[in-house]
Amino acid sequence: MVSSLPASVLDLAPVIPVVVIEDASDAVPLARALVAGGLPAIEVTLRTPAALEAIREIAGQVPGALVGAGTVISPGQVKESVAAGARFLVSPGWTGLLLDAMQASGVPFLPGVSTTSEVVALLEREVREMKFFPAEAAGGTAYLKSLAGPLPQARFCPTGGIGPASAPDYLALPNVGCVGGSWMLPQDAVAARDWGRVEALAREAAGLSAGGTCR
Repeated sequence: MVSSLPASVLDLAPVIPVVVIEDASDAVPLARALVAGGLPAIEVTLRTPAALEAIREIAGQVPGALVGAGTVISPGQVKESVAAGARFLVSPGWTGLLLDAMQASGVPFLPGVSTTSEVVALLEREVREMKFFPAEAAGGTAYLKSLAGPLPQARFCPTGGIGPASAPDYLALPNVGCVGGSWMLPQDAVAARDWGRVEALAREAAGLSAGGTCR
C-alpha cells in the first residue's frame, strides 16, 4: 500500500485519471488497471452514491494506488473522503469554508480556480497548487500561459475537456504539473469491464509529456 502522503500531487504522473464509478464493485479492478498502466494517482469523483465506497475499496485493496476524492464541494465531504481513505482532495472551485476544511484535513489538495483573482486569493492563503477548471472552457493553454508571467509561483492541474491530443500542449507549460482527464476510461470499456483496454490507454497516457514524447 501507499504508506505516505505525496509532497505534491502534481508530480506523481503526467495525467490524473478522473473517475466516475457507478458500481463500487468496479473500483478495485479499474484502479488496478490504471496503476498497472502507470497512473497511480486516481481521482474518484463524488458524483455517485458509490464514490465513497469505491475510495474505501481502492485504498484498502490496491497496492501502489494513491486514491483521492474529486468534486469535493463541502467541509462534510472533506471529512467523509479522508475517513474513507482519500489521500488527496480536488474541488471544482473553492470558498473560505471549504478551503479551511481542506487545509485542516491533513492531506494534499487542489482547489479549483478559473480566474486570476481566485489564483491570487489562494496565493494569499499560501496555497500554490491548484486545479484549473474547466480548462478548455476557461481559456485553455493561452490563459495559463498568460498567468505564468505575473504569477509564476502558482502551479496547476488543468482539467475539463482535455484529451490525448491537447494534453501535451498543457504539459509543455512551465506552470502545469499534470493534467486531469477521463479519456483512458471510455464508457464502453468500463461498461464491458474491459480492464485490459483501460490499462493500455492508461499506459499511453502515462507516457505523455510536452511535445507528446514519453518522459
